[in-house]
Amino acid sequence: MIKIKQKSLQDLEFDQVKEQLSEFCVTDIGLQKALSLKPYEKKSRLLNEIELTKEYKSSEFEEKPIPNHGFEAITEEVKLLQIEGSKLELVSFRKFLNISETTNNHLLFFKKYQPLYPRLYQKSSEVEYTDAVVIKIKSVVNRFGEIRDDASPQLQSIRRQINQIKGRLNSSFAKALAKYNSYGYLSDIKESVVDNYRVLAVPAMHKRKVKGSTLGSSKSGNIVYIQPEETHEAERDLSHLIHEEKEEINKILKELTEFVRPFSELFLDYQNYLSAIDVIAAKIKYAELYEGLLPKLSETKEIYLKDAYHPLLLINHNKNSKKTYPQDISLNEKQQIIVISGPNAGGKSITLKTVGLLQVMYQSAMPIPVHEFSRMSVFDKVLTDIGDNQSIENHLSTYSYRLKNMRKFIKACNAKTLFLIDEFGTGTDPELGGALAETFLEVFHEKGAYGIITTHYANLKTMANENPAIVNANMMFDNNSLEPIFKLKLGEAGSSFTFEVAQKNGIPYSLINRSKKKVERGKLRFDKSIAKLQQERSQLSKTKNKLQEAASQADEEQRKLDEKNTRIQEKLESYQELYDANQRLINIGEKVNSLSIQYFNNKNRKQLIGNLLKLVEKENSKRIKLSQQEEKRKKQAERKIQKEVEKKVENIRTKKKKEKEKAKKENNQEKPKAEIYVGDSVRLINGRAVGTLDKFEKNKAIVNYGAFTTSVSPEELELVKRNNHGNTKK
Repeated sequence: MIKIKQKSLQDLEFDQVKEQLSEFCVTDIGLQKALSLKPYEKKSRLLNEIELTKEYKSSEFEEKPIPNHGFEAITEEVKLLQIEGSKLELVSFRKFLNISETTNNHLLFFKKYQPLYPRLYQKSSEVEYTDAVVIKIKSVVNRFGEIRDDASPQLQSIRRQINQIKGRLNSSFAKALAKYNSYGYLSDIKESVVDNYRVLAVPAMHKRKVKGSTLGSSKSGNIVYIQPEETHEAERDLSHLIHEEKEEINKILKELTEFVRPFSELFLDYQNYLSAIDVIAAKIKYAELYEGLLPKLSETKEIYLKDAYHPLLLINHNKNSKKTYPQDISLNEKQQIIVISGPNAGGKSITLKTVGLLQVMYQSAMPIPVHEFSRMSVFDKVLTDIGDNQSIENHLSTYSYRLKNMRKFIKACNAKTLFLIDEFGTGTDPELGGALAETFLEVFHEKGAYGIITTHYANLKTMANENPAIVNANMMFDNNSLEPIFKLKLGEAGSSFTFEVAQKNGIPYSLINRSKKKVERGKLRFDKSIAKLQQERSQLSKTKNKLQEAASQADEEQRKLDEKNTRIQEKLESYQELYDANQRLINIGEKVNSLSIQYFNNKNRKQLIGNLLKLVEKENSKRIKLSQQEEKRKKQAERKIQKEVEKKVENIRTKKKKEKEKAKKENNQEKPKAEIYVGDSVRLINGRAVGTLDKFEKNKAIVNYGAFTTSVSPEELELVKRNNHGNTKK
């Protein structure tokens, strides 16, 4: 069971991440789920959510996008629906229709594209598919969200009568308007509307001349609004029908409420499903702000973060066009704990928080800003002690609070724990606090926990040097400007640059020198050595970068030069081919011109045709020769390539042979050469024939092979068998 406490999430600023994530949700329920998001407690659930997020992300590269998942919350409507005898209003049915259609679209989509989205299909298949609700609501509510005329036969009849009476009412009013207007009893505006009734605008002086009901007057009192007597009957009939229409609509809504009441749990399933999809979609959109991805889950317990960024810092810096520095961090069985040291304001705490925040985001199935080669594991606990946690309520000092925290850490810590502690061991006497901190670190190591701590204590740096599973690291600083580089360097402890920073900030050198004398000599030398190592590393890094840049520029220039040479050679060849072709055409043209002149003079058509045929045959024979020459050139080129390959192979073989001979010679040289005597059986070094050493003569050895004798240098001989131990020897 995975349990990460809220305190750790607060320390790592996970709440801010959730607030930013919620802004990308399109539904109110999805927003609430995003704000309540936390690392999943079961690994199986986490792995499933990771796959769901990956599949949703992959939909960006498919032609058919995942359907829209937006909906209006129906929580209150479902609560009312669960009350027996209740009646829902029309707007509630619009919400039910919308959420039903949206969910059904999702279910059908993932069923159709199951091979592309197996996990999303599995999630959608947990929700029941039914179109009964959609069909029923659509039979009552039209596409504008209003009650349909044919929702019931009675309603259809009432609305038909209403339309008829409205026609009669308009006709009656038009007659009255024309009548009183002809008498000159109406004002310039002639008519108006009061309380949804059409009325005549009559000047006050003529109000007794117009028969009807007075419904009001203008602010000045000069105009009186009168409903003509001719429309009274139609208005009464219309009022009765409107009342009947309302009664019929209430009846229809009650029947519809009773129909959808059994589906109340299904509606909640719809809402839960779509809001979950909303959170997944929000994760993908939020990750676009920092180009996040879900790294591979490692089969072993490890954290390997390449080009890792703090997401909140990266988003903020991107808004303000500031540079953000990535970190490479690795925790595994051989590198269990990292001890980060160095001066303040160098980025130690940010590095610590980056690892923790990325871990809890990953365990919440959220993409994180790392390189695709990164790998992550799942931890059951993430323990944090970051910042000044002085407790006023409990009257605890910072150090007391931290000791209380350490007690909890030691009790809860195991091999599936990731701990992150900022300024480890501070708040008390440095020597005593450092010793206690060292003991705590030993316990964490013994329990197999992974973690990162930041510290200024020299004894913890020394401990990291002595224990292979605990690694020193430092945040790099420019030794000249003493400005942070915000880059983590593993394998070396960091200097605090205490006196250097003090000098930069204007503290007199005499005071700094006096302070140095008060510090233990060994500690000062240790810190100075660390600072010197950092300075040398910084210089080496700059030199390496310059050399790499120079080599890169040289390679680029050579590549450009080779490309130019190739293009020039190709152009020269094409120009030569064009020139040869033109010359051939000119030559053919001259011959044809000569034949035409000859024909002009003798008018001998037969001779002309014969000469032309000879010319064509001659040119065709040249073409055959050219094709043969091209084939020959092609074969020559192939032979040339084959020879080059054979030459390279031979060079490789020769090189390997020389290496073997050299190795053999070195082996022979390593062995002390045995002395040879007259009468011994000997042979030439690397030779096979064995002879007998007869004698030494003029610094030469005479070797008898039976059929012949030979004279060789003694250095070229090696002993095969000792036959005689006489005094005559090399």
